[in-house]
Amino acid sequence: MDPLFFHMQYIPQADLNEFLSEDPVRKEAFVQHIGTAFQEIGFLALKGHLLDAALQEKLYQEIRNFFELPSEIKSTYEIKDGGGQRGYTGFGKEHAAGRTVGDLKEFWHFGQDLNLKPDLKNKYPDNLIVQELENFNHIGNLVFLKLEETAKLVLQALALFLKLDEHYFDKYIDGGNSILRAIHYPPITQAPKDAERAAAHGDINLITLLMGAQGGGLQVLNRQNQWINAVAQPDELMINIGDMLSRLTNNLLPSTIHKVVNPPPEQWGSSRYSLPFFMHPIPQMPLNCLPQTVSAAHPKQYEDILAGDFLHQRLVDLGLLKK
Repeated sequence: MDPLFFHMQYIPQADLNEFLSEDPVRKEAFVQHIGTAFQEIGFLALKGHLLDAALQEKLYQEIRNFFELPSEIKSTYEIKDGGGQRGYTGFGKEHAAGRTVGDLKEFWHFGQDLNLKPDLKNKYPDNLIVQELENFNHIGNLVFLKLEETAKLVLQALALFLKLDEHYFDKYIDGGNSILRAIHYPPITQAPKDAERAAAHGDINLITLLMGAQGGGLQVLNRQNQWINAVAQPDELMINIGDMLSRLTNNLLPSTIHKVVNPPPEQWGSSRYSLPFFMHPIPQMPLNCLPQTVSAAHPKQYEDILAGDFLHQRLVDLGLLKK
């Protein structure tokens, strides 16, 4: 293996087809490879996922159409005191934890399609239907399902890496509070003072699957405290560990700090689009440190907490909910 792998000057790559193969040797090699990658840097570029290129392009077109709508129309899809969990969140309203300067972005959230899963109707808010765009919600829901299934497979591999039953996470993520976020970073019209497109942060959830990392701007803080560029190929999803999985594994799989930097001035006139899928478990999932990750050498680092309570705490930190 390339010795640079261990210094993490680049993002490791993997192919999900290895895990799905009938060959136990290839499957185990995939498990160990991604487990090591997530331990060493917390990010991975994944080929062989379940989201085909045609569906990706349809979603890009739909979100471009949405963000090109007039502000007065987009704002009608913003839910007051909704914590930004569904619908539209306006430009500059979210900030990284510990900061007060808003990020240079606006975004839209899709959650579970409650028409497909009526048993969740009393657990999660409904998705907002964009009346102006006939296919917007249909395409978004299709992409949500493909990324949810891909994330489930990645978590099965990580369960094996953690010496758990392969399907340990299944019961916690079936009907989980996951979110597909469509982000628009608009053209920059004047020199930002302290704001970035997305300031340095760790994700809240179990794992994140990101479309759009080939656009540039995403940077990852490696274990040597160096910022490195994270650029995926067009057929790859960028995957990273979130804070919930860090808590569960007592930091065996650490959440990695990342950011989206502002482009050079000559590129200020261009928009950037990014589509992260945040895999969340059901709110009742305990995030208590797994016993096999706690030892005298690695004492327990986190208090016991349920996923729903942890999410609420973090949304307050981000300025999306009041205490």
